[in-house]
Amino acid sequence: MTIEKVGVIGAGQMGNGIAHVCALAGYDVVLQDIDPDSLKKAIDTITYNLTRQVSRGIIKDEDKDKALKRIVPVNDVAAFSDVDLVIEAATEKEEVKRAIFAQLCPVLRADALISSNTSSISITRLAAATDRPEQFIGLHFMNPVPVMKLVELIRGIATDEETFKTAREFTNRLGKTTTNAEDFPAFIVNRILMPMINEAVYTLYEGVGNVEAIDTAMRLGANHPMGPLELADFIGLDTCLSVMQVLYEGLADTKYRPCPLLVKYVEAGWVGKKADRGFYDYRGDVPVPTR
Repeated sequence: MTIEKVGVIGAGQMGNGIAHVCALAGYDVVLQDIDPDSLKKAIDTITYNLTRQVSRGIIKDEDKDKALKRIVPVNDVAAFSDVDLVIEAATEKEEVKRAIFAQLCPVLRADALISSNTSSISITRLAAATDRPEQFIGLHFMNPVPVMKLVELIRGIATDEETFKTAREFTNRLGKTTTNAEDFPAFIVNRILMPMINEAVYTLYEGVGNVEAIDTAMRLGANHPMGPLELADFIGLDTCLSVMQVLYEGLADTKYRPCPLLVKYVEAGWVGKKADRGFYDYRGDVPVPTR
């Protein structure tokens, strides 16, 4: 199957990045979100990021203009009736994704493929909630999508070989490198990354170091581009907690128990950069540690 038109569900941080790279690679994109404000913000973000790529000499002005013309923002999944591939990039909650698939499947062509950008949830289970588990696959893009080169490909137990090959060709055309991950909780990247972030939060919780000390130690001591607590804020503490809960419940191992301090921050609504507060306070000119 050849992919020419892509539907993206969710216009948030991941969804707008996925729409950006798809349009830049020459695909027609239908970007859907139930919130008109989110759609407007997404188009503004895509425009800004494309402009930055032009200023850095990565793309040309004409590439930016063509990409923006390929993206059609919509509020209803009914607009997906002629797409070849859908990429679901909604919030990391299984019940939300299942509800989306229930609305989506009756609209799609019989040969259309469905993928999820989930960072941790079972692809097999999500696929079983659709009418086409053989045509369902995990496409886990990294954040920020226009910058990060990796996409994890995750096959569910029912995913057929043709779906896998088509998904791999599609991601290759985006200029991404793919890695194949088995359908286990959190796959490869987050299976390794999130417990490290969770351990950093435990280190803070237990008073081993404050926010600044922990992030400085990992930047300069392990040569990480950003500290784990700064990275957690960038990802979203709610997303970090969701992934840790999937790991803890899916693998039944106490080493994956989410740190109580992480839970407390999420309960407070301090979920990172998108909320202006997390392990850092972003409301001023310079981020200030909150602990």
